[in-house]
Amino acid sequence: MNDILNRLGIEAVNSGAYAGSDGWIQGDGAELPSINPATNETIAKVRQATSADYDLAVAAAQSAFETWRMLPAPKRGEVIRDLGNALRQYKEPLGELVSLENGKIRTEGLGEVQEMIDICDFAVGLSRQLYGLTMHSERPGHRMYEQWHPLGPIGIITAFNFPVAVWSWNAAIAAVCGNTMIWKPSPAAPLTAIAVQHICNRVMAKYGVAGLFNLVIGENDEVGERMTSDKRLPLISFTGSVRVGRRVAQRVAGRLGRCILELGGNNGIIVSADADLDLATRAIVFGAVGAAGQRCTSTRRLIVQRPILDELCDRLTRAYKTVPIGDPMDESVLMGPLVNAGAVESMMAAVKRAQSDGGKVLTGGRRLPHVGDNFVEPTIIRMPSQTALVCEETFAPILYIMEYETLDEAIALHNAVPQGLSSAIFTRDLASAEAFLGHAGSDCGIANVNIGTSGAEIGGAFGGEKDTGGGREAGSDAWKAYMRRQTNTINYSGALPLAQGVEFDV
Repeated sequence: MNDILNRLGIEAVNSGAYAGSDGWIQGDGAELPSINPATNETIAKVRQATSADYDLAVAAAQSAFETWRMLPAPKRGEVIRDLGNALRQYKEPLGELVSLENGKIRTEGLGEVQEMIDICDFAVGLSRQLYGLTMHSERPGHRMYEQWHPLGPIGIITAFNFPVAVWSWNAAIAAVCGNTMIWKPSPAAPLTAIAVQHICNRVMAKYGVAGLFNLVIGENDEVGERMTSDKRLPLISFTGSVRVGRRVAQRVAGRLGRCILELGGNNGIIVSADADLDLATRAIVFGAVGAAGQRCTSTRRLIVQRPILDELCDRLTRAYKTVPIGDPMDESVLMGPLVNAGAVESMMAAVKRAQSDGGKVLTGGRRLPHVGDNFVEPTIIRMPSQTALVCEETFAPILYIMEYETLDEAIALHNAVPQGLSSAIFTRDLASAEAFLGHAGSDCGIANVNIGTSGAEIGGAFGGEKDTGGGREAGSDAWKAYMRRQTNTINYSGALPLAQGVEFDV
């Protein structure tokens, strides 16, 4: 641990609050332990932010916004370019810290930092492309156009499973749009947030900027609920459970603020009889087992056409039995631990409930206490139907398999869950692929053909429908969520004609 912190240039870990020119706040908040889920050992303890610390962070973001928004967007892009360069410099130790604190394997920890680098690159280009439209006016001698202005300080609340990447999706784009921000990370991953704040501080110091990036690690009643109710924050980006997301949405809507919600995923893959099963097997195993099933895009449901059902089950069962499970820092390991004991209990309860619903465990379904308290076997359960349990999201490596006969039946089964994040079909048939992507096909925000549900690239907008919340982050035109649209009309005619032919002479 000390070696990782030394390589990150961090001398000590104590305060969990950073507020612009006030720097690291040495407050009197409760201590929060950072736990290594692979060993259940305490890595370090962080002093959490209080309500007073939170107010300092918001004040810093407000003050910084007054000057940051006036900097031309391409100049803002230069700051984010250097943030990306700093992340390149610290990619290895930061990625290892993600693995140590989060439990995902080292290559995925490094991949998460690479995602941060990629979104910084994307944001730099975006800083010269914050386009508005021009419209033809019905009134002679008038010009109409729209432009986009920054919103102000925004709140970013992130989850444990992607402790740094999701922050960067918001922060890099929000920054080039002219906003400042306050970040509340998951209490399960405080150290990675502190490390990122240190990196941000070095970049801000280079440009003489204070208060662009601010950090508040704190309890929900001290910080989280303050953020969602705070009219000083026009936008809250929240990643987490559907249950908490509903409460966030209600609180923010109650003050007429904006939300970006990235909530539950219960992602399904349809596998047709004509699919390339080698390709499908690899994608399914990565989607269902990777990150121990703790991605929002993890594959949780498999809908397989009857003629190939037995063969695909056999292939997956064999593949699952070869997955190395253990220390996520070991290069040979492909699956690390669940995040905590609660996650393990939820998985075991789901396995038991699936069996009572008539499900048959094909492989897995057990704890691995000889490896560690939070380690489990990746599990495949063949279900007779899509039960109420299958329609729920269990954040664990459980894959439910069901069968279908016709594509219409498969799509209906696929869409018959509350969530709508990521989806896929494996088929060689063009008509089936197009039907899955068409108006009557997948109802998810992400729909793929011959690739799995995980591993979305930052160039496309990320997010989903229904209980997933409807938010969009990262690529495409997701930047518009961080800005306010303004329609402008300029009259250079010397007359005052009214729209719609209205006459009003005095």
